[in-house]
Amino acid sequence: MTEDKTVRPHEPDGEKVAEEKSAGPGNGTGRVSAEPGFVHPEGGWGWVVMLASMWCNGSVFGIQNSFGILYVALLNEFGSEEDLDLQFRTAWVGSLSMGMIFFCSPIVSVFTDLLGCRITAVGGAAVALVGLLASSFIRSLGALYFTYGLVFACGCSFAYQPSLVILGHYFKRRLGLVNGIVTAGSSVFTILLPLLMSKLLKQLGLSHTLRVLCGLMFVLMLASLTYRPLLPRTPDTGKNTGRCSALRRVFNVYIWRSLGYRIWAFGVPAALYGYYVPYVHLMKHVEERFGPDANKEVLLMCIGVTSGIGRLIFGHMADYVPGVYKVFLQVASFLVIGLMSIMIPVCKIFGGLVAVCLLMGLFDGCFICIMAPIAFQLVGSQNVSQAIGFLLGMMSVPMVVGPPVAGFLRDRLGNYDVAFYLAGIPPIIGGAVLCLIPWVESRPKRRHAEVAGEAKEAEAAMLETTPTTHTLKNNEPEPVI
Repeated sequence: MTEDKTVRPHEPDGEKVAEEKSAGPGNGTGRVSAEPGFVHPEGGWGWVVMLASMWCNGSVFGIQNSFGILYVALLNEFGSEEDLDLQFRTAWVGSLSMGMIFFCSPIVSVFTDLLGCRITAVGGAAVALVGLLASSFIRSLGALYFTYGLVFACGCSFAYQPSLVILGHYFKRRLGLVNGIVTAGSSVFTILLPLLMSKLLKQLGLSHTLRVLCGLMFVLMLASLTYRPLLPRTPDTGKNTGRCSALRRVFNVYIWRSLGYRIWAFGVPAALYGYYVPYVHLMKHVEERFGPDANKEVLLMCIGVTSGIGRLIFGHMADYVPGVYKVFLQVASFLVIGLMSIMIPVCKIFGGLVAVCLLMGLFDGCFICIMAPIAFQLVGSQNVSQAIGFLLGMMSVPMVVGPPVAGFLRDRLGNYDVAFYLAGIPPIIGGAVLCLIPWVESRPKRRHAEVAGEAKEAEAAMLETTPTTHTLKNNEPEPVI
């Protein structure tokens, strides 16, 4: 299949994005806009792209979030569920896979800028298919670290990020709603896929179950072919301009010139040091607090369902919040999740814990669906690939570090109370830091308004001091010569 390279009014040669600065070199923001005259379709083929992106989010994170089902099957395949050493080594397969999806994101963003969303996503889905298929033939845990933890995860990473970037080619006014629908795909798959996998494991076994999941990756390859680029490319003029443009596609330094983006890129990972602790250790805490017979699966269902609802509600709400003020939705999500983490040890009855999980899931959906719209606002459509990539890469560190620290505190103190109390602090601090972004982003406008006001005052003063007619002292008539 060959890609159409014909230039049309709404289908320019756009695998590589435009690089036109929005306000000149002195604006200090590094923000880039699309070519003047480009209008986002806000629909049309974009709805097909939205469904393809939704399948990507669902298949990638549906499999990743269902690793708990595979975890038990792997224990039975390679030993016993009672083997503590095997439990530790098997858990690292899933942890490595999830971490690599985010850790590879900065590299994926470079490939997206160089090759485009379509080629990067199709190639990533193909690699993920190969990794998952190879895992179905593996008979040793060590080899799974490579096939499932590295190959499959890296392929998922290359398929996932372009699915977020391509949405900005088709939507601007409805971008929040579209992102909410797309990210809700992972919630739907996370609810349904464990049920399907449980039946497949009972009837077919582990190897054939992994081969059935390869079908999801094959469909993802086909879906990625729909990522037809629209954003036009500004032609490079001059040798130096061409070199700078090529270097910029490899490492885009302009995104780091935006102080708002720098705050966001460090504030979000800082908040995540405690963000994922409840998702990892909540089930074990419930078992210790309410006994092994407690219906802890209900809590996972509550988080999954309300997270999907939150993505739809807050994604649509974001379309009505102007500019960078969308970040306040993310601030609210961090504050609520931080408070809910602190509330977990306080709940002495199971019903209270259900209420906590409902709120936690709702605002988890808010945090996830609002990331891409904020990135588009901070750096513009042309820089968003590497902006999202570097953010996801930095998010991989707290995702890996936070839960083990909570587990260490539990082993030392004998319960999870202190771990959950401390886990609520980073999201609250991170949310407070993000409140600076709207103020920082509005500084250039304030300076421009001040300069314009001073210029008007100076002009008015000059008009007042300059006489309109020539007069002499004491109004004496001019002598006649």
